[in-house]
Amino acid sequence: MENTSSQELPKGAHPSFLNVLRAKERVKQNMANVKHKIGVYSAKGGVGKTTVAINLAYALSQKNLRVGLLDADIDCPNVTMFLGIDEKIDPHAPLKLPVKDGVKIASTAMLVDELKKPIIWRGPLITKMLSDFFEHADWGELDYLVLDLSPGTSDAPLTIMQLLDLDGFVIVTTPQKIAGLNSIRSGLMAKRLGVHILGVVENMSSGEPSQSTLDVVAALGTEFLGCIKRDDLFNRLSDSGTVPVLAEKRIKEDFDAFVSRLLGHGVNSNPEARKA
Repeated sequence: MENTSSQELPKGAHPSFLNVLRAKERVKQNMANVKHKIGVYSAKGGVGKTTVAINLAYALSQKNLRVGLLDADIDCPNVTMFLGIDEKIDPHAPLKLPVKDGVKIASTAMLVDELKKPIIWRGPLITKMLSDFFEHADWGELDYLVLDLSPGTSDAPLTIMQLLDLDGFVIVTTPQKIAGLNSIRSGLMAKRLGVHILGVVENMSSGEPSQSTLDVVAALGTEFLGCIKRDDLFNRLSDSGTVPVLAEKRIKEDFDAFVSRLLGHGVNSNPEARKA
């Protein structure tokens, strides 16, 4: 039987709280060599979290940093399609993860062919799959792990906030008012759970932040990190399985500016400056 003497329940806490503490400790041990963890998040679907997460990961990798990318949208994974990855991984622990152009990748699409057999899971199974990626995947030594979260404010984001010691979230929004309102909702959820908001990115932008995005920044008391301009080439490259920041200079410049602000506002760019 596991010794729990050093993990006493806070007064008035439900006994299940101890299970969360134990799970968090297992995750901490497995990910001890992952120095920084950045979530890319919005409560609104369709704002481009996946494309922002992928290009953020590769923009960091281009700075000679060791980077991993976790597709945390468990029941609707898209990272592998944007990266042109078809291979599957052995489902037995430890999960051996493939490396694509220098970035270590994990996604449920590597375990299940969800196009032929859609992933129709309730919350507990989604939570279990996320826990497996945290506890049993072979992440090795990373300077940064970027997590592409699912939209919403329920099981998957909550599990990530509970189990991971995140540096914080990058909130993705678009110029539309509804996207801004949902971005505020997601940011307030994170802050309520004690997770830092690293900043806000406006995707599908004209090149200047919209009033809606500036309202998000003000409501969350955070930084504006930059605009990712609307670009048909961006979409064509992503749809073909090509990472835009690796293929197009002007897209790389957008992300380099975003990454420079991110590293300057809460996530240290020196791999040796912070230990896990």
